[in-house]
Amino acid sequence: MSVSPAPRRSRWIALGVIATGLLMTVLDGSIVTVAMPAIQQDLGFTAAGLSWVVNAYLIAFGSLLLLAGRLGDLLGRRRMFLAGTAVFTAASLLAGLADTPALLIAARFAQGVGSAMAAAVGLGILVNLFPAPGERARAIAVFSFTGAAGASLGQVLGGVLTDTLDWHWIFFINLPIGVAALAVAVAVLPADRGLGLAAGADVAGALLVTAGLMMGIYTVVKVEEYGWTAAPTLTTGAVAVLLLAAFAVRQATARRPLMPPRILASRSVAGANLVQMLMVAALFSFQIITALYLQKVLGYGAGETGLAMLPAALVIGAVSLGVSARLNTRYGERRVLLSGLALLIVLLALLARIPVQASYVTDLLPAMLLAAGFGLALPALTTLGMSGAGADDAGLASGLFNTTQQIGMAVGVAVLSTLAAGHTGHALAGGASEAEALTGGYRLAYTVGAGLMVGAFVVAYAVLREPRPTAEAQADRRAAPIAA
Repeated sequence: MSVSPAPRRSRWIALGVIATGLLMTVLDGSIVTVAMPAIQQDLGFTAAGLSWVVNAYLIAFGSLLLLAGRLGDLLGRRRMFLAGTAVFTAASLLAGLADTPALLIAARFAQGVGSAMAAAVGLGILVNLFPAPGERARAIAVFSFTGAAGASLGQVLGGVLTDTLDWHWIFFINLPIGVAALAVAVAVLPADRGLGLAAGADVAGALLVTAGLMMGIYTVVKVEEYGWTAAPTLTTGAVAVLLLAAFAVRQATARRPLMPPRILASRSVAGANLVQMLMVAALFSFQIITALYLQKVLGYGAGETGLAMLPAALVIGAVSLGVSARLNTRYGERRVLLSGLALLIVLLALLARIPVQASYVTDLLPAMLLAAGFGLALPALTTLGMSGAGADDAGLASGLFNTTQQIGMAVGVAVLSTLAAGHTGHALAGGASEAEALTGGYRLAYTVGAGLMVGAFVVAYAVLREPRPTAEAQADRRAAPIAA
């Protein structure tokens, strides 16, 4: 792929634009959850229909990331980012103006489409903008912080906007941000021509993988609605498996595959994506289950819950932006990743012992501070995951990395929430109080999450290897201080 060089200052402004696009995507995934009761009351959603305010976005976003990433390589990543940001901004206006359930769900689906287009190519643009190891480490730290802390900030912002204005503003707030991001992006993102559709216009593969991922995410929705063994769940799950299997066969035999097999032949790419899937699935128990525990067991309100989760976002930001790049440069990404995963294992192990009547300071705050492990792990993992992709595959690798993140979230939702709900139901049937039953279910989710995190640690230790450092990287490593 041909990319025009960018001046140093423009590159860092471009990073700010990419991070802003990611922030809008991440915020939109969490900001809606706090406003759901107000949306239901205002628009008259049924209980089942309300879930589609979230599901419509997730299905579009998760299923289109891989396709959007490859199209970015073929048509130009700058073009894909600009188009995605424009679609997302216009869909946000439509969502804010929605006065019927159908219109809001359609707008949320369109937001997911735009988010996928922009998010899929963000990392691909970044790694080509910052080829020097030291600068790339700092840029990835900024990018990772945006994704890691954005979800917690979304919960706080969603509560504030809903309480002080109304739920429409959780969408309207995207308009000035999106317009400003577009204006700056046009000026600073480097032009790229792309490889051309002839280099990988695998229409059949695109249809198979998009339909397969869409059915896979829809299966998760069915798990939450009907359970694991119900006919609708098994049917959609089987269809998803068949479609993805057909996609794998297609990629192995196609003359110009959508996802060339070489991308997964890279040990760093395949291993980092598997580690991320396990890590994100495990951390679902921290982000979502902890919020449920605070509200349903301890009686916190929406705003209080967001503030209670804020220390995690702050410590993730401090570590991501403050020391992760220097630690990666000094000690190597693999060591930093393993250290971060170890902290996250301890975090979930502590939460697996939460009492029914907890003290925030002694029982929850230590776990919030141990979230620093995510600030260590994610930048290191992102660097390792992108290190095995060549310049022509950077958009695809970026889309794949985002896709496995969404799959990890789906696995976390399906497995951990189902286990927690099942345990809670059995405890209630056995005569336990509601608080005791809920806490027991949440403990089980944390325990399983800790097991998934141990799995991520084992895979990282066994599979991932430190990339061979360049002469410049070796010099940076010798000179890098540990702290500012």
